[in-house]
Amino acid sequence: MRMGTRKKTLQSLWKTFEGVGYDRSSLLKVPFVLFCGPNVVESTDHLLRMGSEIKLIATKLGLPWILKSSFDKANRTSPSSFRSIGFERALASLREARLVLNVPIVTDIHESWQAEPVSRVADILQIPAFLCRQTDLLEAAARTGKVVMIKKGQFASAEVMGGAVAKLQVVGGSTAIVCERGNSFGYGDLVVDFRNLDRLRAATNALIAFDASHSAQQPPSSLTESSVSSGSSEDALLLARAAVAVGIDALFLEVHDNPKQAPVERCTQLQVDKLEDLLSELISVARATGRLLSDP
Repeated sequence: MRMGTRKKTLQSLWKTFEGVGYDRSSLLKVPFVLFCGPNVVESTDHLLRMGSEIKLIATKLGLPWILKSSFDKANRTSPSSFRSIGFERALASLREARLVLNVPIVTDIHESWQAEPVSRVADILQIPAFLCRQTDLLEAAARTGKVVMIKKGQFASAEVMGGAVAKLQVVGGSTAIVCERGNSFGYGDLVVDFRNLDRLRAATNALIAFDASHSAQQPPSSLTESSVSSGSSEDALLLARAAVAVGIDALFLEVHDNPKQAPVERCTQLQVDKLEDLLSELISVARATGRLLSDP
């Protein structure tokens, strides 16, 4: 493991923000980087509306923010679940949001061929948790030269994720973020071991993110029970507080203006009008515990 991985990733992240107009001085000593947006691209208009609201809040609170949204939900439990408005349409929506809002973009890829075209739109490529050990996918993402965020598999240990980051480095990609999102607990629940935040940092020497939204999921155990995951956005808030207290570099949070009518993740996406109060509280927690992200 190259010992400079974490420092290089932080430098790359700062360059990403500077590329959309951030002043470097505004990026020093922040509590955490915010990855935030709707779970999936529903339309250009919806993405811009959500992004505009999040940007106002992040700017007010002084948080560096990256817009997240998926162009395709390729790992749904049921074949009848919503996946995408279409590859080209969704990427066009992300491209427009980046230009209009002047914000970096993170989105997930599921197949190796997607890495190159998606990298022309996104600043950060995300590897889904179920695919965190897929060598070809990891290497394809690394070859783009973009920062790569790997979601920790629900089955994976910190040491396994060290291997995933090493696969990026084999082809020269040394800029990695590893994202904790809970471990399977039986057949229909997840549990978060907060010791993993420190263990992941030690095993990967990468920046560590925490996905509060997906950590609060309760995956369906059968198609007859439900075709969608359940969970609780209230649980996501509790988990976010704990993660910030332990210490993270980035917080991953999904929001929506009308979660009950969202095409996916209706239980775990946070109502966007609750975002400012939550982030204000989390910033206070970070400052109280001295958990601030330092300049490399």
